[in-house]
Amino acid sequence: MKNKRKNSRVPFQVKITLDFPEKCHTGCETADLSLKGVFVPGITGHNVGENCQVSLQLIGSTSQLCLEIKGTVARVEEGGMAVHFYEMDLDSFFHLKNILYYNSEDPDVLEKEVAV
Repeated sequence: MKNKRKNSRVPFQVKITLDFPEKCHTGCETADLSLKGVFVPGITGHNVGENCQVSLQLIGSTSQLCLEIKGTVARVEEGGMAVHFYEMDLDSFFHLKNILYYNSEDPDVLEKEVAV
C-alpha cells in the first residue's frame, strides 16, 4: 500500500481523549503524531468522516497541559483509527509543533511542512 501522507509522523505516546457525539474514548494512548493527525491504536467502531473533539493530555512533573483539537476520522483499520486534525487554536498548534520538533529525527523537514 502506497504511503499517501503529506506530513511527517513521529512516534509519540501520550494520553488522548476522543469525544464523538455518541461515544467518548478516554485514557487512550497515541502511537504516532503529525501536524495534521494522530493514530490511536485499539479504537474502532467509527466511520470515516465522523467528527470528534480530540484532547491530548500532556502531563509533566510540575504542570499539565491539554491541547484541544477538532478532528475527523480519516481511516479505520483492525488495529486502530487515524484522525485528521482540521481545526485547533494557535496555542495548541505551537505546542504540537514543538512536540514534533523535539521528537523528530529531521526537524528541518517539519519546518518545511509548517511553511507550506
